[in-house]
Amino acid sequence: MSERFTIAIDGPAAAGKGSISRAVAAHYGFAHLDTGLLYRAVGAKVLLGMAPEEAALTLRAEDLEASELRSPEVAQAASRVAVLPAVRAALLDFQRSFARRAGGAVLDGRDIGTVICPEAEAKLFVTASAEVRAKRRHAELAAAGETSSLAQVHADVLERDARDSGRADAPLKPAADAVTLDTSAMTLEAAIAAAIEIIDARRGGSGGA
Repeated sequence: MSERFTIAIDGPAAAGKGSISRAVAAHYGFAHLDTGLLYRAVGAKVLLGMAPEEAALTLRAEDLEASELRSPEVAQAASRVAVLPAVRAALLDFQRSFARRAGGAVLDGRDIGTVICPEAEAKLFVTASAEVRAKRRHAELAAAGETSSLAQVHADVLERDARDSGRADAPLKPAADAVTLDTSAMTLEAAIAAAIEIIDARRGGSGGA
């Protein structure tokens, strides 16, 4: 399959963009990249004492598979290194090359439609209220054995939102031509169906692969 079709899915933490992106990629038979994992992997290296830019430049595929990448500490470290222009520049080429691979690609993150792939054929901005996102993240952490309180998770969500939206380099915001999908009152299945409907419209209704 030689199709080059890029789907850019952005949004804040715990809005559902990761689950939606994986399902969308499976539906169309496209490759998927969770770009947040790149920054989490860099953040994990920084927590071990490596300089941020060096961590980004030496990133390897196996670094994206480490089990600790989903921890709250790594998430906060990822958000801190993501504001650094040198880190973002180091990861830019990898993401753009992935996006234009033959066979189609789905990338999710915070600046895919605005900075990484402004030419993407389909762009979604997946969001939800901070309260709903905090409850979702708290449930995820509880299932993983973490003991953070809902109040602390909510505070972390707001802190990360402020940092991601307020950074000078590639702030979190919808692309001008992105379709916003608010999942606050949606089941995951409904959100996936809505995303596919939006993307089908951009593909001319060609449907799945």
